[in-house]
Amino acid sequence: MANKKSIHGEWSSRFAYILAATGSAVGLGNIWKFPYITGENGGGAFVIVYLACIVAIGIPIMIAESMMGRRGRQSPINTLETLSTEANANKNWHYLGWMGVSAGVLILSYYSVIAGWASAYVFKAIFGGFSSDAIVVKATFDDLLASPIQLVFWHTAFMVATMSVVMRGVNGGLEKAVRFFMPVLFALLVLLVGYAMTTGEAYFKGVRFLFSPDFSEIDSDAVLTAMGHAFFTLGLGMGAIMVYGSYLPKNVSIAKTSLYIAGADTVVALLAGIAIFPLVFANGLEPSAGPGLIFQSLPIAFGNMTGGWLFGILFFVLLVFAALTSAISLIEPLVAWLVENKGFTRTKASIVSGLCTWTLGVSVALSFNVWSGFKIFDKTIFDLLDYLTANLMLPIGGLCIAIFSGWIMHKKHVSAELDLPGFQFKVWGILIRYIAPGAVFLVLLDVIGVI
Repeated sequence: MANKKSIHGEWSSRFAYILAATGSAVGLGNIWKFPYITGENGGGAFVIVYLACIVAIGIPIMIAESMMGRRGRQSPINTLETLSTEANANKNWHYLGWMGVSAGVLILSYYSVIAGWASAYVFKAIFGGFSSDAIVVKATFDDLLASPIQLVFWHTAFMVATMSVVMRGVNGGLEKAVRFFMPVLFALLVLLVGYAMTTGEAYFKGVRFLFSPDFSEIDSDAVLTAMGHAFFTLGLGMGAIMVYGSYLPKNVSIAKTSLYIAGADTVVALLAGIAIFPLVFANGLEPSAGPGLIFQSLPIAFGNMTGGWLFGILFFVLLVFAALTSAISLIEPLVAWLVENKGFTRTKASIVSGLCTWTLGVSVALSFNVWSGFKIFDKTIFDLLDYLTANLMLPIGGLCIAIFSGWIMHKKHVSAELDLPGFQFKVWGILIRYIAPGAVFLVLLDVIGVI
């Protein structure tokens, strides 16, 4: 097993893997969700709790998932079968791989629709700019959601872009894409931060809001929100990091690269906050505006800004790029499994996976308009898929990864893959066996209403 290689190829370098895995982690969660949940939970104190959760929960589970992927060198489903056999464990552990692959497809089905909103806003910015009138901005967003033709068109365009990258393979597709998109994404963010710095007092107000802690704003709900987001923002529990880890060369340190990836992901989230909050304060908007902060509040800010036309375009291009780098990792586990188990070519596997995901995504798009009255457990299709994946499947997946790597796998196999000095290996062992699973279990208890 030590010399086994993935049939899909390998990353050409450690840097390529870091870019790819960072791209998987960096997405709408960093630029869309992190600013608004920070705004809803008081700012600086929430950021500190979030960073603590990244260190105690996110990084240990990322190390574990990457390690399992490189050890198995296959899709998550086959990796779990191989590793459970190696550990003389129950063969049902392969269902953990199935859950991760399924979660990736379900997430991408609605993720693509949201990414379609951002794509539509790029063109709205180009051709119409943004209005400073809140009523007009809200009507624009409402009109987009009410149009099945627009939503399906943009969802289709995004899925075609995603699958055209995936079908080209590890080196020719995934790696080339992230080598282009990730530097551009960082450059766009830095440019937007630079613009935010020109807002004068609003910039300092935004930075103070983001980094000056007031722990009186923190309650148990805020802690659990930070814990959950630290976990979800790194893209754990859905097979993406595991399958990317399976393409990782043997001589690359999993622990070091995981630290770099988590660090880059966190920097993107913080830069997004630094770019967004000064614009919010400069235009008298509420930082606690919730999910509408990006699509309903920021367009007002761009409408009021000098040069808002250009920076509005840049912002939504940034959002599309971030979504695309995550999307290719969400579908990759299923594509890998189809190639390994069904004998499909990579092109055929990509087309089949893409069509299945696209079809489900169409139902998500329609749930905002013509199917809005169709509900399951009092939730629209979009709400149901979001709830099942983010609140149940991903935390259960992360919990199981922690248990499997910390308690099921043979210690000598784990140690051989991680190659950590004794003290560092012990610290990781404590975090993965006790701290991380305990924290994720608390998230699950909160989801089901026990706490």
